Amino acid sequence: MKIHLFAAAAAIILGIIADLTGLAWGLLIITIIMVLTAETINTAIERAVDQISPKPHPLAKAAKDAAAGAVLLTAANAVVIAFILFGPYLLNLWQNL
Repeated sequence: MKIHLFAAAAAIILGIIADLTGLAWGLLIITIIMVLTAETINTAIERAVDQISPKPHPLAKAAKDAAAGAVLLTAANAVVIAFILFGPYLLNLWQNL
């Protein structure tokens, strides 16, 4: 969760610097909320599974893996959105060095 919060803060700061449009801000905020929501649900599922099944069990592992997979998918989506939103700005910045 700490890494995702750091990435969210960095994206917001970069959004301010890049002077994102209103639509881009909306997409960025929705993306951040999606990642943090997935991470929160993942944590809840992991804790519930650990409480219910303290011993290793294949179904417990499957539940945890599925929740972690959801976080991975939303984080990958966030990277794609970041390239779409910040790519042109960063490319322009790089070319003007």
